[in-house]
Amino acid sequence: MSETTLDPQRQEQARRYARQRRRLFLVDLALGAAYVLAWLLTGLSATLASRLETRFPSPWLSVGIYVILFLIGYGILNLPLGYYTGALLPRRYGLVTQSVWGWLADQAKAGALGLFFGLIALEGIYWLLRVAPAVWWLWAGVAYLGFTVVLANLAPILIAPLFYKFKPLADADLTERLIRLAERAGTRVRGVFTFNMSSKTTAANAALMGLGNTRRIVLGDTLLARYTPDEIESILAHELAHHVHRDVPLGIAVSVVQTLAGLWLVDVALRALASALGFRGPGDLAAFSLLAFILSVFGLVTMPLSNAYSRWRERMADAYALRATGNPHAFAGAMTKLANQNLAEAEPERWVEFFFYTHPPIGQRIRKAEEWKNQ
Repeated sequence: MSETTLDPQRQEQARRYARQRRRLFLVDLALGAAYVLAWLLTGLSATLASRLETRFPSPWLSVGIYVILFLIGYGILNLPLGYYTGALLPRRYGLVTQSVWGWLADQAKAGALGLFFGLIALEGIYWLLRVAPAVWWLWAGVAYLGFTVVLANLAPILIAPLFYKFKPLADADLTERLIRLAERAGTRVRGVFTFNMSSKTTAANAALMGLGNTRRIVLGDTLLARYTPDEIESILAHELAHHVHRDVPLGIAVSVVQTLAGLWLVDVALRALASALGFRGPGDLAAFSLLAFILSVFGLVTMPLSNAYSRWRERMADAYALRATGNPHAFAGAMTKLANQNLAEAEPERWVEFFFYTHPPIGQRIRKAEEWKNQ
């Protein structure tokens, strides 16, 4: 099978893999909902909050211990499903190269990071509920904006190296070519790096990571092994388009607005339901499980809108890549290889695209490149 032709056998595998992942997504949703509602409806949340507040007069301690127990409990409950979804199933399709112990180590690191950042966020929310109960959701949204910007800036130097080893790209010609491409896009980068993606997966990827003085081009070693310089340039042109179109600040702004809407909805719901459910008010620690449930439902309901916005920006980035490189053949070849290598379903059903896809399906992206060839 040619590297520039969609492999029918791989596409059949991709469809089966995608169906299984969607079913597991629904199982994960059901498990999460059951866990949160169990805390709320069995009285566990109220009992634990009461005991912590009695034993630890400091609200910082009671909130911190409650959050740690809640998140660790869910992590333990979700671990078998997470292992099947993130390691066992993709291994069956030849997408995972990492050992079980390596996967567990990564999950431990990711869990520790999630616990750390979650603890900071929730301590902040409950502090705002204490000092500014009328507008806590507004100040929480402002804090989320600052937190997102700082995290995006620090991720390439503090977080990504916890999971991958990065080193400067040894290919001087390709490095110079990609830096020139970045300069034409008006983007200053700190260099071009490769990372050991093959230590975990057979899939390929590339990205423009960081903000400001940490922005850099990163290429998976699996990409370098199978893609031509023209194809790599096409992929990076797409990533650079997000800088040209200011998609990072726009995306942060959209995320902040969505977060503000969700937090405001939580505030309204907690005020309306607090007395009926026996809570003292929105700031009652016992109501945390209700807060988590409302935010989760809000995120699920708004997911199709968020994905539609993302697909719109990704289509714009594809168009920029085709214009910037003037090489639709390389772009189509790169998309075809990615579909074959990453088991990406090229032609999903429309409802699947609407609900789950953050990027246009690869079949659409290949056809867009074919249209450019004929112009």
